Amino acid sequence: MGRRCYIAAMSSAAIPSLPAEEQLAQLERGVVDLVSREDLLGRLKESVAKGRPLRIKAGFDPTRPDLHLGHAVLMAKMRQFQALGHEVVFVVGDFTASIGDPSGKSKTRPALSREEIDAGAKSYAEQAFKILARDKTRIEHNDTWLGGMKFADVVRLAGKYTLARMMERQDFKMRWERGDAISIHELLYPLAQAQDSVHLVADVELGGTDQLFNLMVGRDLMKENGQRPQIVMTTPILEGLTAHADETGKIVGDKMSKSLDNYVGLTEPASEQVGKLMSISDPVLWRYVELLGPIISDVPNDAWNKADPRGMKLMFAEAIARAFHGADEAKKAREGWEKQFSRKERPDEIPEVRIEGSEPVTIVRALVVSGLAASNGEARRKLGEGAVKLDGETTLKDDKHVLVAGRHVLKLGRKWVAVIV
Repeated sequence: MGRRCYIAAMSSAAIPSLPAEEQLAQLERGVVDLVSREDLLGRLKESVAKGRPLRIKAGFDPTRPDLHLGHAVLMAKMRQFQALGHEVVFVVGDFTASIGDPSGKSKTRPALSREEIDAGAKSYAEQAFKILARDKTRIEHNDTWLGGMKFADVVRLAGKYTLARMMERQDFKMRWERGDAISIHELLYPLAQAQDSVHLVADVELGGTDQLFNLMVGRDLMKENGQRPQIVMTTPILEGLTAHADETGKIVGDKMSKSLDNYVGLTEPASEQVGKLMSISDPVLWRYVELLGPIISDVPNDAWNKADPRGMKLMFAEAIARAFHGADEAKKAREGWEKQFSRKERPDEIPEVRIEGSEPVTIVRALVVSGLAASNGEARRKLGEGAVKLDGETTLKDDKHVLVAGRHVLKLGRKWVAVIV
């Protein structure tokens, strides 16, 4: 099958048999916005009576090659619908990614190349099955229907929505009031996403809370096309690894994002997942436990002991790694972290990087070439903070330090690299 066909052939969909009220009680758990509860209950009753699964849609723009735990919060709700016998459509937004979702953005997003989008689309389609049931998931690429639209079609689509209504959107309104640029193509993004719902005749569309406006446009456009408007459900946004609690105890910080390097990827090695999750603050741990509970349902609720946050963090990190890599890899990752950090021992296997060239190899250059630091500036900053160790013992602070010929083991944060000069 080609890229634009279903990646996973749908098996015969189960007929939803659980009473509608019981389904609703499960589905509204952990949801922020539900438009509307009465409509969803009515459609669930109709589904049970007619033996027709509801069609549940959620879109993911492949702006980066990795799905992460932030996506997992939404995908867990998709899996819940699957478990109840409904049809889930995972929309890979390979067309909408070329526009760039302006949701929550303070400036126009840079355009992606077709190669970047296609690489991400291929990756997303496979990574979806880390959480969703392969035989119950329908994968669609929205370039299939959006990419073939003629200019006249786009004009007709734009004619179904007014500028005044589009400018009610908070991020557009804020940018307009500041005098910041808003590109015309950004105004088309919510319409393109809404057209996905029209094409698929969605019963329910899921998204994060930052997607509420786009999802509501989908309802409006479906009405304009003579369809029953979709039910809208939003799930909370998962904050990134650097989030913290403010003085009131509220968790604050940027949402999890690969571009901000504050994420845990679904396909990252188990050791990386454990290492990253052990870096979060204690208050953030309980936020993660709350939002990612469906992913780690094998951990009983009474196992969480807030009196031992470090122990709980280890248990949580291992549970996440187990969900994506299996029990053996997760246990190995946990034991590796304990060995490396609890007992202050270096790992058994350390990646090696050979630095070629005759010029003196400064510690700054070694940190950048080895990948321990992203730039010379970051390398100097980490040295100034005393975060760089040589052979696991000596703290290096002099950014002019030169490495002599030989093998040097450098440690920065959780990472170790052997540099061969």
